[in-house]
Amino acid sequence: MKFVDEAPIRVQAGKGGNGCMSFRREKFIPRGGPDGGDGGDGGSIYLEADENLNTLVDYRYTRSYNAESGKQGSGGNCTGRKGDDLVLKVPVGTTAIDVDTEETLGDLTEPGQRLMVAQGGWHGIGNARFKSSTNRAPRQTTPGKEGEVRNLKLELKVLADVGLLGLPNAGKSSFIRAVSAARPKVANYPFTTLVPNLGVVGMDGHRSFVVADVPGLIGGASEGAGLGIRFLKHLTRTRLLLHVVDMMPYDGTTPEENVATIDQELENFSPTLAQRDCWLVLNKVDLLPEADREQRCKELVEALDWQGPVFSIAAISKQGTGDLCTEIMDYLQECWQAEEANPELAQQESQRREQMQQEARERIEELREARRRGSSSEDDDDDWDDDDYDVEVVYTRD
Repeated sequence: MKFVDEAPIRVQAGKGGNGCMSFRREKFIPRGGPDGGDGGDGGSIYLEADENLNTLVDYRYTRSYNAESGKQGSGGNCTGRKGDDLVLKVPVGTTAIDVDTEETLGDLTEPGQRLMVAQGGWHGIGNARFKSSTNRAPRQTTPGKEGEVRNLKLELKVLADVGLLGLPNAGKSSFIRAVSAARPKVANYPFTTLVPNLGVVGMDGHRSFVVADVPGLIGGASEGAGLGIRFLKHLTRTRLLLHVVDMMPYDGTTPEENVATIDQELENFSPTLAQRDCWLVLNKVDLLPEADREQRCKELVEALDWQGPVFSIAAISKQGTGDLCTEIMDYLQECWQAEEANPELAQQESQRREQMQQEARERIEELREARRRGSSSEDDDDDWDDDDYDVEVVYTRD
């Protein structure tokens, strides 16, 4: 199965049924009067969040959806049957956008949540409705209205509290394996992770949070290089970013250079996302000589002039991961409690997320337009914009 996080579709709600023109004619009742019934309403189209789905791949192959039209009214004051609504199942975290107006119709963030994306047409009126003291035999009826037609773009963004940033092979997948039940592929080569992974980190009691691992970034990602540009948008819903840094880079670079690379790519992609709270996680410290370990980490923090929290871990052996998760859980709970007590904070957070999503959408569209114009390098063989990028789905919620 392919992981697809965007899909364009066309939806057309059902047409309302026409009103009926009829007069009652029975034995011994030659002039029974008008009895034409109304038509039925057309069916509407809804999106419904389904927690059992994790990709929009079905909407890549079937892109047009029509709801049932309402039936015409009939004599005897019989109303036509209403058209059945059409419910389209989508993964939790899906956003529906009207392509023509660029309006965001809504986000589906809870299992079972529904969003109407096309209103069914209203029914027509039968001639019985036009009867009056001065119009005893009306011949007026009205036709049913056409249903709404929309061209939509469905966007799937993972619903996570914490997002992992870092270069390929920084140890993001090892971290998510260490702290959750998710089992993404881990190997000693770049781009082992090809699609987002979700892991639920269970703490004491009933406390838990969700962490998202996305494919690693590389230099030039904000210009379309590598896989990261396809999945950076998934971090726009997160509340906290963890910048995972390899303290022993395999390619001869320095941790300082790698941190600067990621910071620059994040700023180019979405300035608002770059301002999101971010913690520095120094990974693979177990590979450093024990005598120099603390000093090396201190020198890195000073060189970066890092102002936020810093943690040293060895994800492969779970060294330091427990303390980090405890700090994350406390931080998230403080945020949730503050927003619950102050609705203005919750509104500000919602606006920030909308701004990040808009910046991400605009950046991706710019790159797609540039690619369509042929401005990309001829030897650029990346597939970030390939809708049919064929990978195995390891997007997991345990």
